[in-house]
Amino acid sequence: MSTDLHWSKSSYSDGEGECVEVALTPTTIHIRDSKSPTDNGPEAVQIAPTTWTTFLNSLL
Repeated sequence: MSTDLHWSKSSYSDGEGECVEVALTPTTIHIRDSKSPTDNGPEAVQIAPTTWTTFLNSLL
């Protein structure tokens, strides 16, 4: 995974870092646990943008 990704954390994060971080690219959505942020660790998951959109729509 590229170290050039821009990771974003929810504004609802509690300050202790207990949140999910997301990095968006045109072809892949990268998701990781903010408690152990590494750009190449096994805790990062990549999904397709269509899958991410389906997930977000299911929250509405």
